[in-house]
Amino acid sequence: MTHPILGLHHVTATVDDAQEDLDFCLDGLGLRLVKRTVNFDNHNVFHFYYGDERGTPGTIWTTFPYRGWGVPVGRKGAGQVTVTSFSVPRGSLEFWQAHLARHRAPATAPEARFGENALTFEDPSGLGFELVETASDPRIPWTGGGIGPDAAIRGLHSVTMLIPDPESTLALMTGALGFSVAGEEPGRTRLTVGGTGPGFVVDVAHGFDPGPAMNGLGTVHHVAFAIGTPEEQLALREDLLGRGVRVTEVRDRQYFQSIYFRTPGGVLFEVATMAPGFAVDEPLASLGQSLKLPPWEEADRPAIERGLPRVTR
Repeated sequence: MTHPILGLHHVTATVDDAQEDLDFCLDGLGLRLVKRTVNFDNHNVFHFYYGDERGTPGTIWTTFPYRGWGVPVGRKGAGQVTVTSFSVPRGSLEFWQAHLARHRAPATAPEARFGENALTFEDPSGLGFELVETASDPRIPWTGGGIGPDAAIRGLHSVTMLIPDPESTLALMTGALGFSVAGEEPGRTRLTVGGTGPGFVVDVAHGFDPGPAMNGLGTVHHVAFAIGTPEEQLALREDLLGRGVRVTEVRDRQYFQSIYFRTPGGVLFEVATMAPGFAVDEPLASLGQSLKLPPWEEADRPAIERGLPRVTR
């Protein structure tokens, strides 16, 4: 049995400084801050969500800025998402090279992969990114960050997972999760789910082993995939449990419902519903401007606000 995974939903990373993260994602990447909330597991840590105007699933990049909490710098390695790729219009990479250099994130010269050119760079926390040039992304970009429509990020293009021995992970993804193998290059297998273009792609890098990853500052915590309804999510959960996969209970993330599990290769997957979305607790025009807390945390708002770092955006 396969389940209707609709594509990528979001990618979440552990970063260093909150102000630095805001400045880079808003000014460097030109994304919109669509939600300013807190990490449900540590209310003294922000959870920032960035994306297009609405924070549409498939455009969302989210961060936990953990400076000051004793979290060490992470180690990129096996069992981890090592690169998050965004989709940009064809012909925009020259603009992006100059723009990123101005924001202290110099990019490599473009290189081709599966017929698409990509720039590679790191953010201030050391996270690995790509901008992938494509002519086949119809998504409307957010341009309120000052980057015009001829260059602005359309949303997530793909993620790259490093799994030295990928057979069991590929079997799970092409079995229960409904992925298809779309291509092979040396040391890399491309899978798609829910579609074939940007926002529907996962690359599995393999054939070498740099040692195990360690979560920490500058590493991706998990990748999330979209599913249409809570009922479909529950059916997937039951199927995964029947296959011997350890899956969490459904967790209320306020803007979607989530389940979590690890692939055999060690990468943490989330499957998140499409609804209710980020406009459930504030108007679309003012997304991300004020701190939003789930109803069950409102009584503790004064203490939570005192514990968060000061930011000016």
